[in-house]
Amino acid sequence: MRYKLAAAFVTMAFATPALAEDAVCYNCPPQWADWASMLEAIDQELDIQMPHDNKNSGQTLSQLLAERDNPIADVAYYGVTTGIKAGNEGVATAYKPSGFDEIPEGLKDPDGKWFAIHYGTLGFFVNVDALGGAEVPQCFADLTKPAYRGMVGYLDPSSAFVGYAGAVAVNMAFGGDLNNFDPAVKYFNELAENSPIVPKQTSFARVVSGEIPILFDYDFNAYRGKYEEDGNFEFVLPCEGSVRVPYVMSLVNNGPNPELGKRVLDFILSDKGQAIWTNAYLQPARPVELPAAVAEKFLPASDYERAVAVDYAEMEKAQAGFGERYLSEVK
Repeated sequence: MRYKLAAAFVTMAFATPALAEDAVCYNCPPQWADWASMLEAIDQELDIQMPHDNKNSGQTLSQLLAERDNPIADVAYYGVTTGIKAGNEGVATAYKPSGFDEIPEGLKDPDGKWFAIHYGTLGFFVNVDALGGAEVPQCFADLTKPAYRGMVGYLDPSSAFVGYAGAVAVNMAFGGDLNNFDPAVKYFNELAENSPIVPKQTSFARVVSGEIPILFDYDFNAYRGKYEEDGNFEFVLPCEGSVRVPYVMSLVNNGPNPELGKRVLDFILSDKGQAIWTNAYLQPARPVELPAAVAEKFLPASDYERAVAVDYAEMEKAQAGFGERYLSEVK
């Protein structure tokens, strides 16, 4: 009997495949920015498996702060202002991946506590077939019209970074700046009368299904819908103008697997990693040229002239105050 058990144990030992190493990324949702392809590439290229995670930027920072004394995540991804906060709060630690020096100044912490990995431009992701015959809106002002009642969605700007980026874009469109968010508060109150949908998580699938016909979102998600999903989708860069926004990553301070985290970040900034973003309609942080087949699918460069960069450090300083105003003043 002992020999049979021993034989069975040996058989099981040889039949069990070697397990890939595991690391944890907070806020790496597969439906956002084609993280699904990036996570698959990390698995294939590095033999590191990272589970899907659907937190938004604000939820990611809250979780990192709550776990400060016993971190669970190894790396984190968030909008630039949240990355700045993570560095200031000490939950992100300094690390400069290969390619760090090629990231433009202002889009990285000098010590490497956060650094851009790609960019997007904010506008409208529109499911044309779900508009019920209404015309595709071209301006922020259009969305308050009765024709779009119950059709407009934007992520909660007090929690999700893309929601805050949308608020900054709206605010600038109507004459505000990072020291004066009165125009944004006024706009969101007007939009509230049109029964908007305000989720907290990325809502790509809800646009594709038609549940949210018009979503404040980035060009890369809208292009992915337009060219890779069944349906009739468009990206609209609002007539009043918009903003260009980087997304950043960090190595988590005292994370459980720092060497795995470093390997992941090195890969994401590598030529191969940056190319994954370009194929997902993102502008890479390093000067990696978009493939011609991808670039021709974007709106004309003349349209993108309406999108501007902002002072992201000042944007970060204004974020909490605007979030409080939104929660208390937008009804």
